Amino acid sequence: MKNPVRYLEVSHKPGMTWTESFLENEDLVPVPPEQRTWGHWNFVSFWVTTSYNINTWMIVSSMIQLGMSWWQAWICVWIGYGATAPFLILNSRPGAMYHITFPVVARTSFGMWGCLWATLNRGAMACIWYGVQASIGGSCVLVMLRAMWPSINNLPNHLPASAGITTRDFLCFFLFSFISLPFIYFPVHKIRHFFTVKSILVPIAGISYFVWCIVKAKGLGPIVQQPGTIHGSKLAWAMLASVTSCLSNVSTLIVNGPDFASRATYPSAVTLPQLVTIPTGFGIISFFGIVVSSSSQVIYGEAIWSPVDLLGKFLDDSPSHATRFGVWFIAVGFIVAQIGTNISANSVSAGCDLTSLFPRFINIRRGGYIAAIVGFCMCPWNLLTSSNKFTTYLSAYAIFLSSIAGVMVTEYWVVRRGHYRVADLYTTRRDGWYWYTWGINWRAYAAYISGILINVVGLVGAVGRPVPTAATHIYEISYFTGFGVSAVVYWLVNRAFPAAGASKHFEEVDLSGFFDDENIDTEESSVVAEKESISDGKGGEEVVVSEVRA
Repeated sequence: MKNPVRYLEVSHKPGMTWTESFLENEDLVPVPPEQRTWGHWNFVSFWVTTSYNINTWMIVSSMIQLGMSWWQAWICVWIGYGATAPFLILNSRPGAMYHITFPVVARTSFGMWGCLWATLNRGAMACIWYGVQASIGGSCVLVMLRAMWPSINNLPNHLPASAGITTRDFLCFFLFSFISLPFIYFPVHKIRHFFTVKSILVPIAGISYFVWCIVKAKGLGPIVQQPGTIHGSKLAWAMLASVTSCLSNVSTLIVNGPDFASRATYPSAVTLPQLVTIPTGFGIISFFGIVVSSSSQVIYGEAIWSPVDLLGKFLDDSPSHATRFGVWFIAVGFIVAQIGTNISANSVSAGCDLTSLFPRFINIRRGGYIAAIVGFCMCPWNLLTSSNKFTTYLSAYAIFLSSIAGVMVTEYWVVRRGHYRVADLYTTRRDGWYWYTWGINWRAYAAYISGILINVVGLVGAVGRPVPTAATHIYEISYFTGFGVSAVVYWLVNRAFPAAGASKHFEEVDLSGFFDDENIDTEESSVVAEKESISDGKGGEEVVVSEVRA
């Protein structure tokens, strides 16, 4: 009788040992050429739509509440997301060149088994954030239903107070979670079509909302004329903290950048589109948030920074059929936006990360559904209502992600300088480049912990404990300090204790011959042979013949 456990296994090569089956499956091996379908415009549409979400609309509010004027806050947005793009591109490059996802790229720096901690961290946070974003999406569903059937707002509550949610709100949360499920089913190389549709629908809804509020307020409102109330060093630190908050808002996407880059048709498709679209998309949407909230102060006498709450206000006073249709259309835009955000930032990343933890039984699709189930069962509304510091804790998690990114970027660009042995990413041979010490690279963990320690005192202050002012300022630029310290420490440790494969010359080439049957960057190039010295990790050098593209 066939072992019933085998029915739970995902597709993998026959004849693999138990250990080998925990290193690869069809979603961990390099993406085959027919699935590398993300071109320049796919990455443009991806970031246009990713920037359109409720967090982006609201993030400027925290800056203005610090005492900045609207234009000072907007400058922070452009600088913050402008700085995001290089971090993302640098970390995405291995995925674009060698067509491997984040969990596999992490093996190069943290080791074959050491990478599991990094992927577990990212996967767990993806599951939690999936639930939180779904809960926010439920509020969008409520507004949409109210626009169609106003009586939904009076739905009787049959849940106890201890549940932390009403029957009406739970119904909307369930509907959003249910609507999201079909989108998880599609593989990553095909989900680009959803982002293309979203990039058309969502901007139309956003521009309509923007113009509608200006018309209702008969102008831009007082916020855009309000001067800043802080100056000097206080203003400078507030702006630095705001720039960091922009980075923290997309720190998860920076880490799992290789997941989408691995589907790129050409490596160049990852660079210029993201370099331009990320700051532009987030900058425009943030400006929409400023003007819409400024208009709300004229219409309702208070600045309403949540676009969903403001839509709900439009339905409170016997709205006309035209108003209800407008609210419905804009709410649908936000629902589509939240689904896209959950896919890009949480579902796909959780799928990739969980796949690396249990590749014998989990692929990206199954991992995405696990994230959806965990996000639903964790009752995220309790997390959002039981502690007003929950978002602070989640944002603080960026210090852990920045340290991971610092190690990975330094590994690729500074230590190995583009040299890979892709075949070594799927073997536990002791002479493999990524085996290190019992499958764990202690150098990476020394750097990772250093990047966390530089910010840990400030993190304590962020949750309400008294700490020195210097620690607070360091934490206010936590992404830069975490990334920078981990990168420098990793470089220094590798200088003192070089690992096998450390190179003196930059060249993006697979030395294992894994891609012998194809040109790995799929772009026109000429190939010549060149001798190059690479560290063998024992204080000596080995001469290898590598490919150089002109």
